[in-house]
Amino acid sequence: MTSLPWSAGTWTTPPVAVDDEGATLRVTAAEGSDAWRVTSYGFVHDTEHTLVAPFPAGSAMEVVFTADFDQQFDQAGLFVTAGADRWTKAGVEFADGHLQLGAVVTGPLSDWSVAPVDGWRGRRVRVRVSRAGDALTVRAGLDGEELRLVRVAPFPPDAEALAGPFTCAPTRAGLTVTFHAWAAGPADAALH
Repeated sequence: MTSLPWSAGTWTTPPVAVDDEGATLRVTAAEGSDAWRVTSYGFVHDTEHTLVAPFPAGSAMEVVFTADFDQQFDQAGLFVTAGADRWTKAGVEFADGHLQLGAVVTGPLSDWSVAPVDGWRGRRVRVRVSRAGDALTVRAGLDGEELRLVRVAPFPPDAEALAGPFTCAPTRAGLTVTFHAWAAGPADAALH
C-alpha cells in the first residue's frame, strides 16, 4: 500500500472543522451528518463527511483511525461511492451501547450488518476495501493485527468510483475523529 496525503481528496460534505497539520487528520462532524437510504427508517441522508479520491477497479484502499466513540451512531471508516444511490460505508459505529464493526451497502436501498467489537474502543482500527471484478471486499481489524473479513458486496465493475475516510455524527455535535493513515494499492489477491 502507498500512503495518500490528505490533500489528495476532496470532501463530499465539508465537516465542521478539519485539522490536517502533520501526519494525522482530525475531522469534526456536523450534528445530523449521516449516510442512509430509506430502508426501515424511511429517510435519505447524504451528508456524510468523506474525503474522496479515485478508486479504480483492481485496487484497494484503507484507512486507520481511533475508534473513540461513545454516543449513539458515532461512526468512522472508509466510504466508497459510485453515485447517490450506489455506495458502501464500512467501519466502526457506536450503536445500542456497544462499539460495532459493520458495513452499510446501498444500491439503491441501504442495508446494515454489524457485530460487536467493544474491545476496540479507544484503539486504532484499520479498514480496507478491495475492488475486484464485480465485488467490494471489506476487511477490518485492530491496526497491526490480522484483518478479518467483514463483507463481500456487489459493485458494478465498470463504475467510476471514489473512496476515502469518512465520519458521521447522526445524533450529536462535537464528534472529532482522528485518522492516522490513508493508503491505496492493488486489490487483495484472494478472498480468503
